[in-house]
Amino acid sequence: MSDVEFPSDEIRDGISQHMANVHLSIDEANRKYKEKERRFNYTTPTSFLELIQFYKGLLGRKRGVIDDQIGRLEQGLNIMQRTTERVDLLRKELDIKMVDVEHEKVKTNELIDIVGEESNIAEKEEGVAKIQEEETIKIANAAKECKAAAETELEAAIPAMERAENAVNCLSKDAIVEFKGFAQAPNGAEQVTNACLIMVKGEKNKKNLTWPKGQLMMKDPTKFLQSLYDFDKDGIRDDTLALLKPILELDFFNYETMMKKSNAAANLCNWIINIIEYNRIFRNVEPLRASAKEAEDLATVKTAELKIVQDKVAEIVAKVNELKEQLRAAEEKLNFVNGQAESLKRNLDLASRLVNGLSDENVRWKNNVLTFKEENLTMIGNALVSAAFVSYIGPFNAAYRKELWTETWLPDIKACKIPITEGVDPLYVLSNAA
Repeated sequence: MSDVEFPSDEIRDGISQHMANVHLSIDEANRKYKEKERRFNYTTPTSFLELIQFYKGLLGRKRGVIDDQIGRLEQGLNIMQRTTERVDLLRKELDIKMVDVEHEKVKTNELIDIVGEESNIAEKEEGVAKIQEEETIKIANAAKECKAAAETELEAAIPAMERAENAVNCLSKDAIVEFKGFAQAPNGAEQVTNACLIMVKGEKNKKNLTWPKGQLMMKDPTKFLQSLYDFDKDGIRDDTLALLKPILELDFFNYETMMKKSNAAANLCNWIINIIEYNRIFRNVEPLRASAKEAEDLATVKTAELKIVQDKVAEIVAKVNELKEQLRAAEEKLNFVNGQAESLKRNLDLASRLVNGLSDENVRWKNNVLTFKEENLTMIGNALVSAAFVSYIGPFNAAYRKELWTETWLPDIKACKIPITEGVDPLYVLSNAA
């Protein structure tokens, strides 16, 4: 047993003595067992050596489990200690920071009062200048409204132009090749090529508005697609629009109906419809553009007159803006320091609760460490009686077993002053959590 660590040599000697007593007690138990039960049981020196080896192994395993639990708890206690120290440091930092926050709040409030007074003075001066400015601006605004009306009308044409461009983009050379490859145009689809002949080729003779002419127009798909991209959407002639009108009024001349006949026909139809819609809006915008030009000329004259007033107002506005910027910065700083104050208060509250929570856990874990250390000591005796139980007690019946370990071995362990748990059950020591 010299290679096993014990608290004292006295305990080591007691263990050795007890093992010898256990071995000898089996001889007496064998004699009684033979007399009463007529059954034989034998012990040998090997049995004694097995007791020693099993005890050392069992004690080592049990101590290892207990030491692991103690190690994890002590590691947790060390973390708790470091956390508590950090929380104490945080509390000191918060106290210092709160002083700084109160100082900044006083400074910011003083600045807000100053900026507020100066801003009120500047706003009054600006109001006087604004009266003159507003009278001059009315004329300029009228010109802007006229121009804006023209631009609004023109903007309405943009979606139509985009739809037309998308229709062309959806066309592929393969789709054109497939479309022109029909021996006869799908029912109604020839009206699409007729409209293209009128627009792209400038065809005025209705006799030439035929499917073969349309096929000839699409003979080179690349060239045909490029002609659609290059089409002058702003300069469509009145006679061209007159020729297109009856085609556009056909109830089947739309993207959805044509899509049932041909992809190419549908996209060409969509291109024609949206190009004509764009041109219609563009024509309406031209008179508005002329009116806007006259209004802008008048606004140019009035703007020169306005310049004198604007210079005066600009000087006042610059002063007001500078004061407002100072006020904005002051308010931002006040909000910032107020936010800091609230954040620090929350942190302080969380820190206090954390410390209190850690304090409870600290006490509980310290008590657990003491309990495990006590268990580590009593495991010397617990493992000893359990090892004897395994090594010797197997051949006996239940009554003899109980008599041996409760009436012979346990009293001897106490007599040898070996630490042991009161009322220990060897089966409990030998079992595990599983």
